[in-house]
Amino acid sequence: MGAAALATLLGQDSAAAEPVGKVGLPDLPHHAPTAKRVIYLFQSGGPSHIDMWDYKPNLTTMHGKPLPDSVKGTQRVTGMTAGQKQFLTNAPIEPFQQHGECGRWVSDLLPHTAKVVDDLAVLKAVHTEAINHDPGITFINTGNQQIGHPSLGAWLSYGLGSEHQNLPGYMVLISQGTGKNPGQPIFSRLWGSGYLPSKHQGVRLRPGSNPVLHLSNPAGISAEMRRGQLDDLALLNERHAQLTGDPEIETRIAQYEMAYRMQTSVPDLTDMSDESDKVFDMYGPESRKPGTYAANCLLARRMIERDVRCIQLFHRGWDQHNSLVTHLGNQCRDTDQASAALVADLKQRGLLDETLVIWGGEFGRTAYSQGGLNSGRDHHGRCFTMWMAGGGVKPGIEYGKTDDYCYNIAQGGVHVRDLNATILHLLGIDHHRLTFKFQGLEQRLTGVEPARVVKEVLV
Repeated sequence: MGAAALATLLGQDSAAAEPVGKVGLPDLPHHAPTAKRVIYLFQSGGPSHIDMWDYKPNLTTMHGKPLPDSVKGTQRVTGMTAGQKQFLTNAPIEPFQQHGECGRWVSDLLPHTAKVVDDLAVLKAVHTEAINHDPGITFINTGNQQIGHPSLGAWLSYGLGSEHQNLPGYMVLISQGTGKNPGQPIFSRLWGSGYLPSKHQGVRLRPGSNPVLHLSNPAGISAEMRRGQLDDLALLNERHAQLTGDPEIETRIAQYEMAYRMQTSVPDLTDMSDESDKVFDMYGPESRKPGTYAANCLLARRMIERDVRCIQLFHRGWDQHNSLVTHLGNQCRDTDQASAALVADLKQRGLLDETLVIWGGEFGRTAYSQGGLNSGRDHHGRCFTMWMAGGGVKPGIEYGKTDDYCYNIAQGGVHVRDLNATILHLLGIDHHRLTFKFQGLEQRLTGVEPARVVKEVLV
């Protein structure tokens, strides 16, 4: 591997070195994939399924009345509401309407997403054991509530490799919503490689003239000088690798070379001057502002066109413990149009069939109010809503049901491990067989507890 990467560094014939399409593990894919790429629209903070997707007329009838003890039972709640004397049922803050040929109920908070519901598979009974943000967001992104495990994108990079020589196989974009400031922090471990080789970690793109830190050459250093420095450095690294056998040295060689190629590929990716006014209008006015959720959605489509394997958008601000009406309304305005535009744009370009799009957060929100009515909602992991589109997912369906209070699963539960197993399956991976030996165990994204592929949502 080191010799192949070194040959590329020294500018030798690529046919004799590493191929342009980097392959992953030799036995992958395990079966024919229906998706080649993934865009994960991660809504950090816990979007309220009650106010957007899980329509229950009973909540309006019960608004302001105590949540029946039989609904909550002995389930634990967070310390933020454990001391409340009353748990008052809180109705959705906006009305719901039916949309599309599938007749999907969607809140008026999401007028644009409502237009693409016939392309979505809505999962209404996703669940997790996590009750607080940090373990919750770590669990759904890495398959474990404890830190130190590889992210979904890192597993995909490790297993399937990269299809693009000049861009990483896993790229990350972060935006801050207006729903709540400052919102929950986003840690780099959420797109980290854990115990996998570090070349599989996600590469974050930042807004502005320097999208990737430390990528540009310093003043006075030309491209030719940088090329010569990397060639000399590669020789030293290769000699050290031969002495130590450390695979991270080979990773270092490959990453230096990737950084060199990204000096050209990243500016081309982020220069959206070739996008038409029609496209910007489709994604919304915020799409012209670098670093916004809308601009990141448009960038995600551009990455898909360049065969980036996994793109993850983290959008902060969904933690509505107070000012529910204002904050949740703002957050939906931040994301609704661009999310819908991304699905529609991929579809019209013929890219949706091979691209899996996922929308959701680490958990949902409670049916009862935190504080006064319409003040806010607490964390709720017992059931929440996510949606998927494209990449072999049945369009226009709804899977899973909750009770009349959106509080407990009635049928069709999907654990976060099941969700991850299904994502891997769509990309041609058997989640049981994608493993990495660490600390004496064959580690995997879905862990050691039971996980199933949710075949009910597959084409």
